[in-house]
Amino acid sequence: MTTFYRPRRKAYASLSIILVFSSLVLLSACSEDKDYSSPFTVRAIAEVQDLTGDPTTDRDLPSIADAKAQLGKKLFFTKGLGGDQDSACVSCHHPMLGGGDGLSLSIGVEAVDPDLLGPGRMHDPAGTNYDGGPTVPRNAPTTFNIGIYDQVLFHDGRVESLNKLTGFNGAENPDDSVADLGISTPDTGLDPDTNVFIADPDAGGNLPTAQARFPVTSPEEMRGFTFVAGGTNDDVRIELEAQLATLGAGNWEAEFEAVYGDPAITYARIAEAIGEYERSQVFVDNPWKAFLVGDDNAISESARRGAVLFFFPSFSGGAGCVSCHRGDFFTDEQFHVIAMPQIGRGKGDGDDGTDDFGRFRVTNVETQRYAFRTPSLLNVTETGPWGHAGGYTTLEAAVRHHLNPQTAIDNYDFSQLESSVQATNMKLNTQKAMDQLTANRAAGLFTIRDIELTDDEVADLLAFLETLTDPCIKDRTCMAPWIADCSVSDPDGLCLTGKDESGNSL
Repeated sequence: MTTFYRPRRKAYASLSIILVFSSLVLLSACSEDKDYSSPFTVRAIAEVQDLTGDPTTDRDLPSIADAKAQLGKKLFFTKGLGGDQDSACVSCHHPMLGGGDGLSLSIGVEAVDPDLLGPGRMHDPAGTNYDGGPTVPRNAPTTFNIGIYDQVLFHDGRVESLNKLTGFNGAENPDDSVADLGISTPDTGLDPDTNVFIADPDAGGNLPTAQARFPVTSPEEMRGFTFVAGGTNDDVRIELEAQLATLGAGNWEAEFEAVYGDPAITYARIAEAIGEYERSQVFVDNPWKAFLVGDDNAISESARRGAVLFFFPSFSGGAGCVSCHRGDFFTDEQFHVIAMPQIGRGKGDGDDGTDDFGRFRVTNVETQRYAFRTPSLLNVTETGPWGHAGGYTTLEAAVRHHLNPQTAIDNYDFSQLESSVQATNMKLNTQKAMDQLTANRAAGLFTIRDIELTDDEVADLLAFLETLTDPCIKDRTCMAPWIADCSVSDPDGLCLTGKDESGNSL
């Protein structure tokens, strides 16, 4: 039996962690079974932390069968929302690719074959902005369970609920006693005079709706490099409204009239429908949930040991993952500097424009330079590559990075990346991120600490993470309701059919 109480390092525990630890000891002492990885004890750990396995409790989430979600699916799959009609939302977020694209860095516009998604998708050498590598500077985050985020979206949180209310997906609390503060977006951002985020009056009713307003305005993702050149984000959206209206001989007007009661195509409606489609992507029926409600055989003994490591603080021999990946959604929705590899073209930051300053780009807070949002771990085994730039192509490597970032950086293997990924100044920029982590540690700011785990313990952690994956997302039949059938419904003739590099349908 693995022992999880070997002290390793000095740490400072919060009262809540101490209470979790103490409660576990008491619960185990009352049990005849002293195995700390027994089903009884693992459930006790979960109970102390109020875990049920279901992050959707008391949430108002749409069904994929809802009319707006169905319209959103059609919009999500049409290249008609691409400025050059060569990319769609699904280009980087396909349901059979973990709600992402399986690439470290995405190819949005100017792909050799717009319908080829995932590995093998390449930037066309004849493209306007071709430089041999991916066009998008960050990894495509999964759209799965996007309706459960309450605070921020995007790696840097540039779409942010100012309400910060749990359970509302960024929407206004229907309780009139609580003032609605709205949602901040890149169109409003931070007031330079007051250093306060400004609510976007056009953000819509929830975070996914607000998020859906921006991929179409990004030159690399969907806008293209010549579409409405020099225009504002709103100029792009207005032109896309007009473009959609001219496509399909009035078919889109009929689609909007069926849902909204009139044929008006507005980007507010487009974003709302796409947001409802994304919010319907709820995949939380995993083995961990089954275990918590009573099925002892739902997860393995190795996974149970991994759960103990995951939830135990580092000072008691655990991995302390729960410090950032907490709750049934397995995220604190906060921003942390963990020095994940800085690869690709970057976001134009730094002296040479090859760097990506993360949350600092939004807040201008120095300690948030290289900080990125904590992602949910639900379905994490299927949502790689991992890191804001997709620097790790295996989950094990991503996990090991958290144990000792400097060692991981020093031993980083460039061969794991697609051959086309730009790596200019990668090591230099990554070490700068590590230096920020070191500075934050020295300042006593909450961050990850170096820990030691055996290979067996790492394997146990990975076994636990595997239990967080809903089997549905790996089953094409189960996922069919979220995948547009272009042979049946294609309002503008631009439905992206989706195929892998072997030509097989996704």
